[in-house]
Amino acid sequence: MARSLAKDHSDKRRAILKTAAAFFADTGYDRAAMSQLAKACGISKASIYHYYTNKETLLYDILHHHLDELLTTIQAQDISDKDPETNLGTLAGALLEVYRGADAEHRLQLEAMRYLPAESQKELADMQRQIVAIFGDSIRAVAPELFETGEADLRAVTMSMFGMLNWFYLWHQPSKGLSRAEYAKLATDILVGGLIKLKIPAHVK
Repeated sequence: MARSLAKDHSDKRRAILKTAAAFFADTGYDRAAMSQLAKACGISKASIYHYYTNKETLLYDILHHHLDELLTTIQAQDISDKDPETNLGTLAGALLEVYRGADAEHRLQLEAMRYLPAESQKELADMQRQIVAIFGDSIRAVAPELFETGEADLRAVTMSMFGMLNWFYLWHQPSKGLSRAEYAKLATDILVGGLIKLKIPAHVK
């Protein structure tokens, strides 16, 4: 008969994920050992193998949990406003909020996915593409005519938006400067301002 899971199994698993994300991000996934991670978690090596059979499954779980939270949050946003700029700002603000406290997971998403098997990378990349597509649709709605005529490249503009949002964690100091909501508005204003400039005929620029 299979042994039932302890009531706190999920809580302990989440705690390991959080600690492991920080440990992998700080140490470097390729250099980190499960024995070191177990010590960082305050548990035995045998205990950590009770939850995860190897380092790859642990990394995959960290990234999948992180991307699932991002995707679920973005999909849950109300972007039905008649003003497309407002909708884009809503998405930008939501993304930065879900990034709060997830710097380590975000770093691993950018740096460590390549260490996973191809099939795992494909699954995670599909989640990323869904997030990008939602933003892309929202950006297209701001100035659809520019993307229809080819004056603006949707992928380039969308990835520029992510470029502003994804590196926020590198320089932002919580007690100084702009809040997450304020920066989300700034990033949206910068992007929309660029699109507005493209709309202006060359002879009046």
